[in-house]
Amino acid sequence: MADRDGVKTASGPITALTVVGLVDNMLNGLARVPFSRPFQGAGGILDNIGQSVTRATVRSFLGYSVSLPIEDFRSMEKILDTVCGAILHPVVGYFGGVEIESDVVGGQEGVWCREKVAVREADPEVKARDKTILYLHGGGYFGTTPNMYLMFAAALVRLTGCQVFIPDYRMAPEFPFPAALHDAADAYQGLMDLGIPAEDIIVAGDSGGGGLSTSLVVYLQEQGMPKPRSLVLFSPEVDLDLSQDSIVDNASKDVLPWNIPVTFYLRGIQPNDERVSAVYSHPDPEWFPPTFVCWGGEEMFRDAIREFAERLREGGVNLHAMEEPGMFHVFPILMPWAESAKRVFTTIRELAKENLESDPRPQPTVAPVP
Repeated sequence: MADRDGVKTASGPITALTVVGLVDNMLNGLARVPFSRPFQGAGGILDNIGQSVTRATVRSFLGYSVSLPIEDFRSMEKILDTVCGAILHPVVGYFGGVEIESDVVGGQEGVWCREKVAVREADPEVKARDKTILYLHGGGYFGTTPNMYLMFAAALVRLTGCQVFIPDYRMAPEFPFPAALHDAADAYQGLMDLGIPAEDIIVAGDSGGGGLSTSLVVYLQEQGMPKPRSLVLFSPEVDLDLSQDSIVDNASKDVLPWNIPVTFYLRGIQPNDERVSAVYSHPDPEWFPPTFVCWGGEEMFRDAIREFAERLREGGVNLHAMEEPGMFHVFPILMPWAESAKRVFTTIRELAKENLESDPRPQPTVAPVP
């Protein structure tokens, strides 16, 4: 985002002070962990401690980030993106057996994650290697970048065999709705232009990216475009009205800041508009794709996601929903080692196999390389 036209960044000295302030704020958050009963929770001792440390770290990071002037935030984001790109590219490639490639798809800059040929040839397991995941990263519609999601994208590649493309879509406040939606739709069309049929595209996302994924599905139907094969959502932000009880009840348990920013993204759009808040939509069971959705029992978006899942279920949509007790927002991404996250990954692997077995078309042995 920081390199786009129209995006302003802070000066070098202010950026340095911003980063120092971030480190100080996160250290302060970690110092509170011993006094927050870190051993208590729904999991084992190690999971509970890990959850307490992760909650304190992420909450400190997000709370500090949303308090910054946007120029300062973009400068800090650029530094973090550069660090993630420099570290995660070789780490994911060497240890994860995944190759990373920058590309432009449908006019959208982004990153591909694919199995290395040697890994693919040595793995006897049947996987969906002819399928493509269009992954819309989270960040509340205002922050994070594809490079920050390389570890999770690599995990999805290993679990499913799919190749993953993460577009660097535009974000608020510089680019409010519907900029991100149009970018996602352009990336989707771009994949089809590469020769990947819609029935081989899986749309996935977390948090704001999960909400954007649901908006994309509605938009594709409105535009008369073919629907994707399936939809995979991790703690999707599907109610920008923020009126559910869990927004308040779980504020002290979640990693999200209590002042969740949505105004800059909406910029005049009502928060209960179904184009931005899928919980108010009426999914067409004949068109809405099979959906997997998971969320934490102690996250602020819990009630909205429950209601969204119930709408899909009542509408006759093929749905697999998982709520993990005691867990916070996007826990599979933040705590992939936790038992609850492992259950999610196991389910995704099993669903991918079932989906592949139900496909009557012959499966190629080599993944497509656009």
